[in-house]
Amino acid sequence: MPFNLFHKKKQIEQDTSAMPPQGPQPEVPLQPQEAPQEPAAPTQETIKQPNVAIQGSSNEEVALAQELTPEPPTAIAEQKPPAPEAPSKTYLKAIPLRELSDLDNIKSEVQNGNIIILRVSPLASKSIEDVKAAVNDLFQFAESVGGDIARLGEERVVITPKTVRIWREKTPAPVSSNNEPLPTAA
Repeated sequence: MPFNLFHKKKQIEQDTSAMPPQGPQPEVPLQPQEAPQEPAAPTQETIKQPNVAIQGSSNEEVALAQELTPEPPTAIAEQKPPAPEAPSKTYLKAIPLRELSDLDNIKSEVQNGNIIILRVSPLASKSIEDVKAAVNDLFQFAESVGGDIARLGEERVVITPKTVRIWREKTPAPVSSNNEPLPTAA
């Protein structure tokens, strides 16, 4: 005849419902099981002994009652979703600016976290107005993404992502002899 666990549990509950509870019982850990084939998240399960004494019950019934009253599952620490990964490596790339259509490629490189040294002389040989428009566009782009942009000599511009800042040397302000404002290059 098969042994019905649920029927036995109901019988134990009915037998123990009329008895007064005793003090808390110590927790009894489960017997270790064989390791599963696939790796599983580590969990610790404990069985709490029932708070009710069973009079006139055999050791088997007490053990069965202990097995059938598991401790409520403890809350697993909430796992945060993985943060969007920052680029694993930052590259320094030298790219020539030949046409205004190259700006899309330059912007995507900066958004991917790369530092760009842009050589503007190929486009400057065709049109100075296009160079000015390209540099203004890149300046606005660098500000919008929190990056940085600076001139490197006459032919090059460096554009950095938001994680990189360009160091600029502070030069002392020139002293004017006649207290007139000095013209700026802007």
